[in-house]
Parts: sequence; C-alpha cells; structure tokens
Amino acid sequence: MNGYHRPADANFPPVVKNIIIITSLMWLITLVVQQSFGVDLTRWLALYYPGSKYFHPYQFVTHLFMHAGLAHLFFNMFAFWMFGRVLENVWGGKRFFIFYFVTGIGAAGFYMLVHWLEYRSLLTHMSAQETQLVFEKGADVLNNFQNFTNPYMAKLNLLLNTPVVGASGAVFGVLLGFGMLFPNTRLMLLFPPIPIKAKYFVIGYGALELYLALAQPGSNIAHVAHLGGMLFGYIMVKYWNKKRTYFY
Repeated sequence: MNGYHRPADANFPPVVKNIIIITSLMWLITLVVQQSFGVDLTRWLALYYPGSKYFHPYQFVTHLFMHAGLAHLFFNMFAFWMFGRVLENVWGGKRFFIFYFVTGIGAAGFYMLVHWLEYRSLLTHMSAQETQLVFEKGADVLNNFQNFTNPYMAKLNLLLNTPVVGASGAVFGVLLGFGMLFPNTRLMLLFPPIPIKAKYFVIGYGALELYLALAQPGSNIAHVAHLGGMLFGYIMVKYWNKKRTYFY
C-alpha cells in the first residue's frame, strides 16, 4: 500500500486496545457485582428478544461488552486482537471503530431476524391464551429453573427470555474483513498445526458456522449471529472498496 507506515503502537492500536480494556472490565464488574450484591448485570445489558420484559433497545450495543465466562472473553478478545489490530492499522481508528460496531450490531439484527421467523412459526401452533401466558409468566418460570410442558410454549419462552452476550458477531466480521483484505496471508492453525491461506480459513469457518446453525438450531452458541457478522463485514468491505482497493 503506497504511503503506509507501521505505527509505533501497531500491536495495540487505540480502538482495539480500548475495546479489549472496556470489555474485560465489564466482565470483571459483572462478576464482582453479582457476587457482592447479588445483582445480575446480564439482565440489563445482555440482548433479549424484543417482546421480552427484559428487552431494551440499547442492548444491541451493550451485549457486545458482556461475556458468559472467562474462556468466552479470552478467545473473543484474542481473535479480536489478532485480526483487528491489522485492520485498524490499515484503515485507521475511525473506520475500524465503525466497522466493529456495524458488524456487531448487524450480527445481532440478523440473529433477531432469524428468530423472528421462528417466532412467527411458533405462533401458528399456539392459541392467543398460551401466547399471552408465555409473555406474562415465561420469565418468572425460567427464573425458577423450569419451563412450560407444552413444547411450543417452551420454545417461545426460551426465544423471548434467553439473553445473547458476547462480541462474537463483531469478531467474525473482523475475521471476514481480514480474509478479504489479506486473502493470501498464511495463518498457522493450532489443530492441526498446518499453514492455511486466510481466504480458505475464512471460507471454511463460514461453512462450519452455517452447518452448525442448521444442524444445531437450539444450541446456546449463536451461530446465526456469527454468520450475520460475516455478512455485514462482507457488505462493509465491498462498499468501501468501491472507492479504494485494499486487497493484499
């Protein structure tokens, strides 16, 4: 790239660094508040399906900073640092900041769209009284570690009141962006320890996520959101590349 110079803080450019710090602090704060005061911040900051009594529009942003555990946090932030720092050094902080949140929020929106289709399907199997009961009592039922015996009511209850947390959608968007900008860069896999070009790694990972989304629709891993992050990452890169070529 003509005129590109590696910045002094290339390993930890400011947007990547600050997102990792804020996300890590949010995990720690959530843990401390839960243990010390019995307050579950996930109830307020995770993303719930619209219609749940816990849903708030700001959750489309805040859920990106919430994680289910230390392993979830570590692997998301490690992948984000590994690929995101390269994109930020190429694009600059402002463009990378926009890319991160567009892919993250876009992934959540795509996830909600797929769930809306499932929601509409469930309603065709339920009476108005059953639906109302789920909306009014479903959250309390789950809080007591129970669920409805009617399978359609149970599925609707889980759809409404199971929160989504994590930056995985945005991270998959970042991974897709890296693969598009640096398709022939060789990555070293851990298992098996063999090199693979970034474009094949991204294609393979995307295909795996699609398979898992279809094969495990009830999984507690939001594979659909991962695919949504990749979709919005692709759209963003293609849009920006109309004005300038960033491929390497």
